[in-house]
Amino acid sequence: MAALFVDFVVLKKQGAHEVTTQEALHWTLVWIGLSFAFNGLFWFATWDTTGSIAIAHQKSLEFFTGYLIEKSLAVDNIFVFLMIFTYFSVPAAYQKRVLMIGIVGALVLRTVMILIGAWLLKEFHWILYVFGGFLVITGIKMWLVAGKEPDLNDNPILKALRKIIPVSKHYDGERFFTIENGKRMATPLFLVILMVALTDIVFAVDSIPAIFAITDDAFIVLASNVFAILGLRAMYFLLAGVANKFHLLNYGLALILVFIGGKMLLIDYIKIPIWLSLVVVVGILSVT
Repeated sequence: MAALFVDFVVLKKQGAHEVTTQEALHWTLVWIGLSFAFNGLFWFATWDTTGSIAIAHQKSLEFFTGYLIEKSLAVDNIFVFLMIFTYFSVPAAYQKRVLMIGIVGALVLRTVMILIGAWLLKEFHWILYVFGGFLVITGIKMWLVAGKEPDLNDNPILKALRKIIPVSKHYDGERFFTIENGKRMATPLFLVILMVALTDIVFAVDSIPAIFAITDDAFIVLASNVFAILGLRAMYFLLAGVANKFHLLNYGLALILVFIGGKMLLIDYIKIPIWLSLVVVVGILSVT
């Protein structure tokens, strides 16, 4: 809540401006540092509560591995945001507000989905196999489409939205609605918000089952998601200009999803330790 207050209230006073790479780098380091500080406090709190260093190590490693997976999947999220902003020619000064609203939407959505997922896993153990199979299929599909340029012109959701909602051809500052020829119309920025929200839903469906393969502790799942999402806006402005240099990353993310899905499918037969999962994820990300 404190982080959101700083992001939404304190930084909002800067007004609509183009975020520089240096500013984005500073904030990215702040969010990552905050995540590490939280994990340090989490380790201490776990040790203080349980009296076991081994359990503290285990829980701290679960958080870090989950955070790394969510952060890496968030990079793919960023590339989709970039595609949406480019397609709608969103001025750089307005992108900040869209991402802020998208972050809040993602936090609310993921909290609900994590609570539902945790309940499902507690009540129905076999749901792990469903999650695992889904991740393997998603990873294979991601590998097959990696390197191909998606075309938003053919997006059925965007076509449907344009039929339902009258949309102006022009932006009106940061407003979502405007009056044009005496008629109230949505601005292109409103369509962008809707597309970002839909993107949040799609990526939540991928990433939440992935972290349940690392831990079934709902608190760790939620905390790692929150910290990965909080740094999303700063990371977007940091990576947007060099997105073409990450052309192999989607292949790496596809392999990670297949690995995690396979781990879930084999969970009752082969126990893969958290440290090995972390080594695999870091290794794949480093190479790709």
